Amino acid sequence: MSSRIPSGQARTSGQRAVAPHGWVHALVTVLGGLLAMAVVAALGLWAAGAADLPDGSFGPVVAAALVTSVGGAVKLAGSAGDLAETQAALTVMPLSVTLTGALALAWGFLRPLRHRAVAGAAELAGWAGRVAALWLLALIGLTLAARHTFDISLGDAALGELGDLFGASPQLGFTTDVPLSVFVGLVWLAGVLVLALLVSRGAPLPARLLRFQASVRPAAYAMVALLLACVVIGVVVALVVAATQGHARETFAVILLGLPNLVWLALTIGLGATWNGRVEGPFGLPMPHVLDEVLRTPDVSELNLRTLAEQDGRVWWLLVVDAVLLLAAGFVMAARSPARVRAWQHAVHMAVALGITVFTICLVGRVSAHFGLSVLGIGDLGGGLGGDLFMRPKLWGAVGLAIPWGLAAGFAGALLARRVRRRGEVPTGGES
Repeated sequence: MSSRIPSGQARTSGQRAVAPHGWVHALVTVLGGLLAMAVVAALGLWAAGAADLPDGSFGPVVAAALVTSVGGAVKLAGSAGDLAETQAALTVMPLSVTLTGALALAWGFLRPLRHRAVAGAAELAGWAGRVAALWLLALIGLTLAARHTFDISLGDAALGELGDLFGASPQLGFTTDVPLSVFVGLVWLAGVLVLALLVSRGAPLPARLLRFQASVRPAAYAMVALLLACVVIGVVVALVVAATQGHARETFAVILLGLPNLVWLALTIGLGATWNGRVEGPFGLPMPHVLDEVLRTPDVSELNLRTLAEQDGRVWWLLVVDAVLLLAAGFVMAARSPARVRAWQHAVHMAVALGITVFTICLVGRVSAHFGLSVLGIGDLGGGLGGDLFMRPKLWGAVGLAIPWGLAAGFAGALLARRVRRRGEVPTGGES
């Protein structure tokens, strides 16, 4: 229960005004976040055709999408009779669902804390603990619901007869690694809540941490604004493509499930990063045709500005877009910083923040999938039933490229923000 002190009553040194954030508010926060994620995931999966999966699979698939969106592990397993077997694996985070849940949970977490200058560490820990306890129960429920098995059609008549001959009736099922998924989901929530406190200028911090807010909060806000700006640009481009080239349903599936996967990948490529990947068989990625052309080769391909430009020269515009977005992020960071922060300090803050951001994108943007059906242990049957895809970054190369970009954008943004009135600046003050 929260307690309030009347405005006319003097406070003792041990008393604090406590914001109204009890169990009811925690329940609303968690349920609101889950509902937002479930709606986005369900609509995206419906647009992708998952509603047509057999044996009532849609509900468990939505639950699995929610589990993977917070970093949980979904395990695939299959069987195909006594003489055949299936092999399957899938690793991907539907980042549209992830982003929706992060925004909803962050808003619910911060709302009771608004209009506060300082909050005690015990108070913040207690509020976060209530949210985490209910989130833990939700994660357990989702991981238990995200399991199902359904039959896979062998397709044409020849494969069907071969399957009947060997008793190979493929089935594919999925389940979750409950302990791992719950642990990673709690770590994800902790990251969201910490980031929310860092980004929001109006959120209170413990008194001991106030000295760090001048260097951390503007940079964190700028990075979140950069990522959201990429998503907004991606939505606009996707809607234009849907309106002019058709495939509206597929486009909306990409928007609702994996748009950040694409636009944040493009952000790193525009910085000069390289991703390795390959697409083989019936699998494809919800991506522009040029990316599929580069990846669908016999060997592992490099995905970067050079290889993409060989297919379409317009890819070089990614470099320009990245430069503009980073300059804007550097300006926003400097404008939100106290006047005493110098230009070189802005550059360092921006470099560190962008390096961490690119590192995170590389971790959550990895994709891999495999499915195959073999008989008598001899290879895949083929016939469009087997395939592989993967895409992974050259991690440290991407982070290394982000640091000089951050230094340049942070310094340039600080110079542009010199004429902006900032906190701590006096009308007659000198150069910050």
